[in-house]
Amino acid sequence: MAMWDKIKDQAKTFQQSQGTRGASGPGQTPQGHQGGRPGSSSGGSKAQLMGLFKSQLASVKTELKSGAYRDASMAMCALVAAADGQVEPAERQRVEELIVSNEVLQNFPAEQLRQRFNQHVDKLLANFELGRSEALQVIAKAAKKPAEARAVVQTGMVIAGADGVFEPSEQYVIREACTALGVSPSEFGI
Repeated sequence: MAMWDKIKDQAKTFQQSQGTRGASGPGQTPQGHQGGRPGSSSGGSKAQLMGLFKSQLASVKTELKSGAYRDASMAMCALVAAADGQVEPAERQRVEELIVSNEVLQNFPAEQLRQRFNQHVDKLLANFELGRSEALQVIAKAAKKPAEARAVVQTGMVIAGADGVFEPSEQYVIREACTALGVSPSEFGI
């Protein structure tokens, strides 16, 4: 739990460093999410954190239309899904649904996203090391634009945290992606 608090602080700091661009736009207030389970404060903080990453992504949505961001974020999602070396069909489907319903990724046709995500997952399942190095090469192509590089990491964080559990193996692959992108993992609390 302490790690989530740390990430929350990092996310706030990151948001402040980004300035207020898009931060006070409509639909950014998390009021709609308050009706859940009142007793689960840790779940709430994780949900708030994911909400924060999502709103940060939404605030730069107009900048995230390049093929490099699309391909890198799909490689990132595949790495997160296969971080523990396996991907159950149900997990693959769940991540696919998260991808196609993600507001920022709706800049791209769902079929393109599914195809790229599944290609990476298939490669990772066939040969994890080879698939991982290929995915990291694709991710590294987004390093040229800092906004895109950070968005790729945030996309990975949102997918990793969607089930409420941030596995060590998921943290590890996201740290590797940070290295490939030239972004400091500490910026995201990992």
